[in-house]
Amino acid sequence: MFLISRATPRASCLSVAIAATLSLSPSARAADAVVLPDGSRVTQLDTVEVKGHQAGLEQVSGTGTRLSLTLLETPASVTVIDRDALDARGVRTTQEALAGIPGLTVASPPGNGNAVTYRGFSGSQITQLFNGIDVQYASIAARPVDAWQYERVEAIGGPSSFLYGAGAVGGTINYVTRLARLDRDEAAVQASWGSFRDGTLAMGANLRIGGDDARQAIRVDASTRDGESWIDGQEREASTLAASWLAQLAPTLRHTLAVEVQQEDSHRPYWGTPVRQPATSRLSVLPQTIGRNYNVADGYYGQDVRWARSLLEWTPGEHDTVRNTLYHYDALRDYRNVESYRLTAGNDGVIRSGTLLQRHDQQVYGNRLEWSHEGELFGLPTQWATGLDVSYNRQTRFPLSLSATVDTVPLDAVTPGRFLDVSGTAIVYTPDRTNRLHTQAVYTENLTELTPSLSLLAGLRHDRIVLDVVNHRAVSATNPARFEREYSPTTGRVALNWAITPQASVYAQYSTAADPPAGILSTANFATLRDFDLTTGRQGEIGAKFQSRDARNFATLAAYRIVRRNLAITDPSNPGQTLPVGQQSSRGIEATFGWRPTEALKVEGNLAWVDATLDDFYENVGGVPVSRAGNRPTNTPSRVGNVWLDYRFTPRWSAGVDMRGVSSRFANAANTLSTAGYATWGAHVGFRWNDSTELTVRGRNLGDRTHVVYALGSTMAYLGDPRSWEVVLRKTF
Repeated sequence: MFLISRATPRASCLSVAIAATLSLSPSARAADAVVLPDGSRVTQLDTVEVKGHQAGLEQVSGTGTRLSLTLLETPASVTVIDRDALDARGVRTTQEALAGIPGLTVASPPGNGNAVTYRGFSGSQITQLFNGIDVQYASIAARPVDAWQYERVEAIGGPSSFLYGAGAVGGTINYVTRLARLDRDEAAVQASWGSFRDGTLAMGANLRIGGDDARQAIRVDASTRDGESWIDGQEREASTLAASWLAQLAPTLRHTLAVEVQQEDSHRPYWGTPVRQPATSRLSVLPQTIGRNYNVADGYYGQDVRWARSLLEWTPGEHDTVRNTLYHYDALRDYRNVESYRLTAGNDGVIRSGTLLQRHDQQVYGNRLEWSHEGELFGLPTQWATGLDVSYNRQTRFPLSLSATVDTVPLDAVTPGRFLDVSGTAIVYTPDRTNRLHTQAVYTENLTELTPSLSLLAGLRHDRIVLDVVNHRAVSATNPARFEREYSPTTGRVALNWAITPQASVYAQYSTAADPPAGILSTANFATLRDFDLTTGRQGEIGAKFQSRDARNFATLAAYRIVRRNLAITDPSNPGQTLPVGQQSSRGIEATFGWRPTEALKVEGNLAWVDATLDDFYENVGGVPVSRAGNRPTNTPSRVGNVWLDYRFTPRWSAGVDMRGVSSRFANAANTLSTAGYATWGAHVGFRWNDSTELTVRGRNLGDRTHVVYALGSTMAYLGDPRSWEVVLRKTF
């Protein structure tokens, strides 16, 4: 689906022509008449400089297809949240950006990163990419970072393994970083200060070397954030840096070198709030535990992430483009916490357990070579995209885990002990296992225009995945010294798009996916992979898209059904074993809309409904297999909605309101425990001092609603932020 704001310009003759047409205004004055060779006379207009953005469904997304198609032409549910939308909505982190995707919910407990639920699926069933690159560890690697460095966030709903490899039965999210460009110089600085002593300073600049005739450009974006929290004792320090150097080596050859650094230190991170006991029906928390932190005083989470990319683009002819992306990813993450809490039977104390010292050391090397071609197939206009993808992913984990009860602390505990006070702990990093993942893939996409209004889109990808796991701990029958698994999935998509008019289209598509049977391949162990192949997923989807001639109004609608088969379930005859025979499905409807009745008023929103079901699933409950067939997966709401309203009532003053609603979710597979649905709202007022300076005051969750954003079983709930305020000063140059 689409949630569209104004988008960044893309190099497309069609889009430039559209933008130029839309940019013409009544104030454009006529020049002298021109006499053509045939004697006719036409009026020549003065040159109009195009400074706008591609509007609505006319923008191009690289996530839904590798071909040069606008959103209106793409027969799939694609969302684009561009830089303008990120700024207008006051988005601070990548987690906050995801509210723009219809039906998606997200929470970020420290052990889960961006825990996304999308189209009835969650966890590793949702692929999260960084500039189109999958590091095969999204549940942790996609932990929220400051959004300043990102140009846009994109998403495609449903199976998309045919584009990005194994995973993504529920959908794919792509975070796209700003890069150097040759079309303009620009610079901006932003400072903010908010509730809980939360302050951010960010700056960015794109500088062409050589002015308007430049053949090189450099871009740098940096941000730093330091803040406390509404949770007792929690503090976070984070910084990001993204830099790129673009060189036009020849008229048909350009190269971009891009590097990124992300660093985060979270002191005494919040893991959740214990729920009232006994936990029955609707989960709830005690008022005196809200805002309390039961982690140890020296609890810690930190990450140090580094990216390097070499982007080479060669245009040997008018209809051909060759691109090569060479990349390296290096991440080190550390945890030192007591993570699990439950209330005593009398609800007068907190029992703490789940002591964990953990280190993740991950590196990814890869190269993607792709060729795009525009031409004819049997006399019909056609586009091709073909590529070769090779990557090596290595991760070693160093866990020291103690599941025993640590102690019981009062409800109003402030600094309950230190990590090394727990018996059996030590700051020692002993490797558990190393997972080495080798992937080679070939893929191709084709769009053929069967008629001027009917097009056929097809895509196919074949992967060869070799997983080699080395055990660094004691060898046993269930944990061998080394084991290897090989997978060769082939996935694809076929879709028809009918352009009813230049502003409206309908489509139908069928797509497939292949997913790991349980968990993530980059961290999987022998028990989760023994005798298992990849699971399979398929989706059928129909949809419609509309945009007004002036691109001020748009609407999209999609209906889908997804089925995932061969997932791991408990063996009903042997609870100690698992079988690859389970099935999970979902069906749903998603809609987005944008309405701009006047230049001053803009309303955008999205609505989604999903019916997600565990069709064939057995859960091991105390050594007894119990069927959960017909139940809804945990943390999956059936309804999600968002609305953004902005009104500029004078050239200098503006205001806006945003609202979000999420229905109830189940906290367990038995569907006996649930969390309450919630609705939150915020507002902002902006004052534009001049064309380059703006001050915004923004309030979030102004109703101060206590709400659960993620259920952590029957003992804990992860709460959303309370009411907060923020002042933002932004200056552009």
